[in-house]
Amino acid sequence: MTYKRKNFEPDFSNFEKVLRREKPNRPVLYEFAFNIPLLQRLTENKFTVDENDYMTYFKMLTEASVMMGYDYITVSAWRLNALAFPKGEVDQKKSKSQNEGALIKDIESFEKYPWPDADSYDYSLYEKIGKGLPDGMMMIPNSNGGVLENVTELVGYEQLCYMYMMDAELTKEIFDAVGSRLLRFYENVSKFDKVGAVIANDDWGFKTQTMFPPDMLREYVIPWHKKIADAIHSAGKLSMLHSCGNLKEVMDDIIDDIGYKGKHSYEDEIIPVEEAYKLWGDRIAIIGGLDIDFLTRSTPTEITRRAKALLELTSEKGGYALGSGNSIPEYIPYENFVAMISAVND
Repeated sequence: MTYKRKNFEPDFSNFEKVLRREKPNRPVLYEFAFNIPLLQRLTENKFTVDENDYMTYFKMLTEASVMMGYDYITVSAWRLNALAFPKGEVDQKKSKSQNEGALIKDIESFEKYPWPDADSYDYSLYEKIGKGLPDGMMMIPNSNGGVLENVTELVGYEQLCYMYMMDAELTKEIFDAVGSRLLRFYENVSKFDKVGAVIANDDWGFKTQTMFPPDMLREYVIPWHKKIADAIHSAGKLSMLHSCGNLKEVMDDIIDDIGYKGKHSYEDEIIPVEEAYKLWGDRIAIIGGLDIDFLTRSTPTEITRRAKALLELTSEKGGYALGSGNSIPEYIPYENFVAMISAVND
């Protein structure tokens, strides 16, 4: 049996109110990504998705999103094969090394690297996807990795640790090469009428701290995110940041310097979303936050109880959208996912 949200009509203005830290007219859901088997189950397996069949995937995502009660669809660049930075081979198992596949180690390899052209992609696909959305629904695009993510993959984590200490000039050139192209990507996708908001995705942290010292992020990463956020806002759209890890030391930078309107990705071992809302909810919208491990291991009753408590906690001030701490992988039981999103039905 598939799930369907009661009395739901998409209305993206409710999500805009969340990002403006206002109280929406009804509870709002947000999810960064869904696994394909979940979408197929919700749409009763009527869509057969091929890796290169972009439009069928987004038709399925749109239909499932309306059934679940989302006011938008996420349009991820990797689904459209848009602006990808070529990487080396990486042994991909249950986890992957942050040192494998690096292609840039010095100025020579930097100059030989096949840097992509952010204007060379068929951005008309965003317009085509937008035309398939029902009234009231909008798109939220994101990129093929972020500034720090792409640089780390191109250089290798350990090598980047050495490089930014030993060769500041080359480090800056690499970050500028990546950041400028991502900025242009976000300028391009923000201009479409059916784009309601934009989420920049760039993981910055481990469980206990940022991946690099905060001052390094402030020198090389945060300035590019400020330009990205400014470009999104200049296009009349609202901005969010998806970034995993412990970012407590740079939350002031995210809120006050960069100016992102919403922050997504939370983990109970780092900071439970309830605490994050109490700490920062007056300054930035708190998006999602139900821990992935909690969603996987808990009972449906426990999940619904916590989801309803979150909606109650945030009901007076607003500025919150209910969802997971990251995304919905296949190992989260279907009934657990439904237990979370059904909390908005009462």
